Amino acid sequence: MPRPPRLSPDELAAAMHGLPLWSGDGDGIRRSVQLASFRDAVAAIVAVADVAEEMDHHPDVDLRWRTLHFTLVSHSAGGVSELDLELARRIDALLP
Repeated sequence: MPRPPRLSPDELAAAMHGLPLWSGDGDGIRRSVQLASFRDAVAAIVAVADVAEEMDHHPDVDLRWRTLHFTLVSHSAGGVSELDLELARRIDALLP
């Protein structure tokens, strides 16, 4: 299945209005979230992993005690694509 292309700066700027918890630019979008405990953070990673596997699109995840840092970028597109936006929406649906 072909991967979606990199979004233009205007497309990305418009899409980011619908993702207020995310920031970034055409090279990647980022969100951090602090959970109640280390176990909650690990459980969140597992939940996101299930979605990522379903989509065949995987985030960069950095776990620091109970804080998760997500970075989304479509390496095959050379920047942010619609896949990243959809994964961001799905992550937002899973996390507080």
